[in-house]
Amino acid sequence: MAEQKIFAGPRIRRIRNGKGLTQTAMAEGLGISPSYLNLIERNQRPLTVQLILKLASVYKVEPEELHGEARGSIAALREVFSDPLLAGELPGDQELVELAEGAPNATAAVIKLFRAYREQAERLSDLSELLAHEGRATALSGARLPIDEVREVFERRPNHFAALEEEAEAFTAVLDPGDDLYGALKAWLKREFGIVVKVLPVATMPNWRRRYDRHSQRLFISERLSPFDQLREVAMEACLIRMSVAVAAEIQSLKLSSDEARRLARFELGRYAAHALMMPYQAFQAAALRGRYDVDVLKSRFGVSFEQAANRLTMLQRPGAAGVPFFMLEVDNAGNRFRKAGAQGFPQSRFGGGCPKLPVHAAFAQPGQILVEAVEMPDGAEFLCIARTLEGPQGAFTERPRRTALLLGCDIGFKDEIVYGAALPAGAQGKPGQGVATPVGPACRLCERTGCLSRAEPPVTRPLGLDEMVTGLSAFDFQ
Repeated sequence: MAEQKIFAGPRIRRIRNGKGLTQTAMAEGLGISPSYLNLIERNQRPLTVQLILKLASVYKVEPEELHGEARGSIAALREVFSDPLLAGELPGDQELVELAEGAPNATAAVIKLFRAYREQAERLSDLSELLAHEGRATALSGARLPIDEVREVFERRPNHFAALEEEAEAFTAVLDPGDDLYGALKAWLKREFGIVVKVLPVATMPNWRRRYDRHSQRLFISERLSPFDQLREVAMEACLIRMSVAVAAEIQSLKLSSDEARRLARFELGRYAAHALMMPYQAFQAAALRGRYDVDVLKSRFGVSFEQAANRLTMLQRPGAAGVPFFMLEVDNAGNRFRKAGAQGFPQSRFGGGCPKLPVHAAFAQPGQILVEAVEMPDGAEFLCIARTLEGPQGAFTERPRRTALLLGCDIGFKDEIVYGAALPAGAQGKPGQGVATPVGPACRLCERTGCLSRAEPPVTRPLGLDEMVTGLSAFDFQ
């Protein structure tokens, strides 16, 4: 095995400066020329074993000092310069390496300052949410990535696009799919644009769900995807071609600030259009009413996945034919929230969605099972919540499968219209959902419930309790 070369120029320079030596003096002690030492300090020559031994014997330098590579500092600096405020400032990682190696104390200070800035930004965001919850407008905001802007725009507006629904209905009439939408879409793409749909094995297409090759006019779909997701990918491609004008108009109305944000919004609108095509509005809304919004019944009837049927339920807000105003939240097992939507916008101020006691987190302990629970917010508002795990794209035997969990919720007042309402335990008056709701909060940093065993962070609105004579149930006691 070839020996790894050691470039330690900045460390050699620090050692020399620390001992008050010139390059000529240090070179003489090491038995090399000053010009060669100069090349070493500029990382243009690696250290040899003989030089390392010489440094150890002449200047009492431990070899471990020369082998260290400040990888932790480089990773932390990479995080700093990935912040939207600094994005694009550095052309590559070489300057990060030079900074970490050449000025370790300055590097540590920059990292510490950035982490303090990030903490303050999170606190401002929490306070902004709290003020909005109280009905007070605020202009507080942190630096956002394009994906953050897109998510915020989609979460705040109703998850219903009337123009895309109309386009989907017109497209369905053209396709006349019968019971084979997948076949009808493939035939339409081939007939109208010469595009051939082909499913490729994992080894050929390891990193993509869908890829369109313009040169060969072929649309490649990964075999990792379930048949439902394969259908959605083909439907998305077809909808983005057929509905390009309507999609562009919707993107324009969102008033996004960058091309990257508009590109991401186009993807989300393509997904919406695909769902509208796979589950036509009138038929889906009628089936939802007859089946009392049973997601399993709907997914079987329309040949879609649980996630797709649940997502479609949040879109039923056509005037004169609206359904129960559902909202949904998808998280992974680390608690990251990456999909939120609602028929009337995601109820961030009323519901939050950041409480660790929500059933969506408990769903990971019972994969594939539907958990039904009523939850109560600190202000007394109650919601009916349904939670279930979702299986992601299938990997090989050696790969860990991706699993997320979906929460579908609505105001408790709709419980009698939904099949899941009957699963709630009876309250004191014998009515489901009364007196048996789980107390939750919008998020730990915004919640002032005392004695909560699940609390993960202290509230920003209350001072911590530091009484050494009293220990509460939470690790973050507050006054």
